[in-house]
Amino acid sequence: MTSKYYNLRIACDDKLGIVAAVASALSGRGANIAECNQFWDARTNKFFLRMGCIFPEAIAKDTVELALKPAVDRYDIKLKVEDKTRKPKIIIMVSKFDHAMLHLLYQIKTGWLDAEVAAIVSNHEEARALAALEGIPFHHLPVSKDTKAAQEAKLLELVHETGAELVVLARYMQVLSNELSTALFGMIINIHHSFLPSFKGAKPYHQAHERGVKLIGATAHYVTPDLDEGPIIEQETERVSHAMDAEDFVATGRDIESRVLARAVKYHLEGRVMLNAHRTVVFAP
Repeated sequence: MTSKYYNLRIACDDKLGIVAAVASALSGRGANIAECNQFWDARTNKFFLRMGCIFPEAIAKDTVELALKPAVDRYDIKLKVEDKTRKPKIIIMVSKFDHAMLHLLYQIKTGWLDAEVAAIVSNHEEARALAALEGIPFHHLPVSKDTKAAQEAKLLELVHETGAELVVLARYMQVLSNELSTALFGMIINIHHSFLPSFKGAKPYHQAHERGVKLIGATAHYVTPDLDEGPIIEQETERVSHAMDAEDFVATGRDIESRVLARAVKYHLEGRVMLNAHRTVVFAP
């Protein structure tokens, strides 16, 4: 019979016996725990657990949740069960700079990222030809102050129609409204071309160059109504020098952005990211 792989994410107040109760429930259904990560936040007394479980038969998700219900009720657990044998769908949004999108598409093509791109969305036409070459539906959704609400309504409709589980802002140079950011909270990842919380807003590499910094970087974070202040998933820095001009900073930054965004998307799709108030717990492999 076909086996089934589920990813379990658990968050609750820390108490004695949580792991034992969960493991016992899974064992009772014949599951083999293939991967296990846990973290106790001593400051808030919150406990986070991620388990990758292989069941010997094609057991339904509802059955897994039912088996865990006694532990969920006893420890007031927030539980999320994800079928990892199913390829998740994503929507990539891009403006004119396409380096981060190209890197995502390449990593999907090689199999390092396990995802299906349901659509490429842009407020410009430049990405249409690439989408056609890759056989990906392209949606040109131009936006202005007067059309922003209608444009975002179309985007939200597209998310529902495609069943996309994640929207990736691969250098999409538009600020999302508070309403959309709230509606898709935890489902939108942005790559910020700077090492947040420093140098927010426009042209951060030029800001960094002006200040004479010795390290530049990029930050992948969840989008929230607070601009560039969402929970951070992944970051990376690289050393620069006084001999480099602002465009050298930009070129270096583009490489960093592509890598950081791809890792953040991978961690999210593999269920390795758990929200902890304004921060994240990331069980990187």
